[in-house]
Amino acid sequence: MVPIVPETEEEAKGFPPRSLFGEAYDYYRTPRAQHPRAPSRYVFRSVDRIAQYSSYDLIHLIAPRPLLMIHGTDADTARFSREAIEKAREPKELFWIEGASHVDLYDKEEYVPTAIAKLSDFFQEHLAKTRAELAAH
Repeated sequence: MVPIVPETEEEAKGFPPRSLFGEAYDYYRTPRAQHPRAPSRYVFRSVDRIAQYSSYDLIHLIAPRPLLMIHGTDADTARFSREAIEKAREPKELFWIEGASHVDLYDKEEYVPTAIAKLSDFFQEHLAKTRAELAAH
């Protein structure tokens, strides 16, 4: 078994500030979100499968289901959301939350309400259309 996130605070400090892995320690390895049945490890022999997997190869098949990607402007993982939106078909939207990192959006009070409001608005709009279209057929 190999750790997914840094196991110590010192190890986490070796990552750039506000990076996913640097902040993941604070989230997954402290009382903030730590859980005894969530060891934050993966089986090393699965690395080849993980490396071969791509969430983006078939993302166009999601359409016509709505796709909303919510991302913080300070997230080092933003390229993944950009790539998903680039390859997806409509309806799709990339929504940015100013000043948030990747991990900030998990539970930080200053960012979560904005994400929830956007989710609510987006899916009320797009799922209402889907329900109407289904009812018409």
